[in-house]
Amino acid sequence: MANNTLTTIYRMPAEWERQWGVMLTWPHEQTDWSCYLDDITETYLQMADAITRHEHLLVVEPVRGYAQRLLEARLSPTQLQRVVCHTCESNDTWARDHGPITLVGDDGSLLALDFRFNGWGEKFPAEKDNAINRSLHKAGRLHGEYEDHLDFVLEGGSIESDGRGTVFTTSTCLLAPHRNQPLSQDEIEKQLKRRLHAEHVVWLDHGELEGDDTDGHIDTIVRTAPDDTLLYVSSGKDDDLQHEDFVLLEQQLRALRTQEGKPYRLIALPMADAIYEEGERLPATYANFLVINGAVIYPTYAQPENDERARKAIAQAFPGREMIGIDARTIIRQHGSIHCLTMQMS
Repeated sequence: MANNTLTTIYRMPAEWERQWGVMLTWPHEQTDWSCYLDDITETYLQMADAITRHEHLLVVEPVRGYAQRLLEARLSPTQLQRVVCHTCESNDTWARDHGPITLVGDDGSLLALDFRFNGWGEKFPAEKDNAINRSLHKAGRLHGEYEDHLDFVLEGGSIESDGRGTVFTTSTCLLAPHRNQPLSQDEIEKQLKRRLHAEHVVWLDHGELEGDDTDGHIDTIVRTAPDDTLLYVSSGKDDDLQHEDFVLLEQQLRALRTQEGKPYRLIALPMADAIYEEGERLPATYANFLVINGAVIYPTYAQPENDERARKAIAQAFPGREMIGIDARTIIRQHGSIHCLTMQMS
């Protein structure tokens, strides 16, 4: 008898594809946000408002009802119907790096991949964050089948997908200490292809922002968009200490070719003017935007000219979507931005 069993073909979707919602891990007093908890909570409420106008929101809260009460005071009844809360302890709030990475099958099925998060190379405590996906799975909050990849360190902010089999990443991050040593670049690439069901991996070697704790996540410098488009942070002013490295990044992007052998359509994002705290430059970047159903939530930094240039560039890449700017100056005080705090779920 013939075997009619079909094998599901999985892929990592592009962020701009239709999605169920977004995951947020809520800030609390035991996180590094404690010194300005009111400010970051307001930022989270603004993100929750923007997200729930378009899709669902999964909130990981430290104590049952902690975030729920805040959301009830801010959101409309219709928006609240889109909110799902899950109680779970956390070390911090960077859902992009501890949240599940979703794959979609050609039959519509979903895989929720749970990779190991170790505080960006053991820089910070992460054991509670690393257990969040298992807690969500146990509670039935994850969509699709849970898949354990806890033997491999991978942060969601370190990879970008075009939805058609190409994954972008950076050598500065994936080859950094305390990630997956002693694996070589070739060995890590094989792991990415196997685990993410990718056909092609593009490695970028330049563009690390000052003040970035992640060793150079791709989502701080280069983002994918429809029609073989890449948005990237431009080199900025000649006297900027980051200038030369971002010139080299642009040169590398111009030399890239798609799997069909064509050059990418490149759209430059402005380099944000330097923002400092206690003498340390913070990693302000316009590349750290979030694409949701019908909208893009992008960071602003109280720099009117740069903020507007960034809005226009992102809108050019995602025509027809509402552009929602949210002040990210509080977020960057902990060395991330909007995309870093969020994880989309199919």
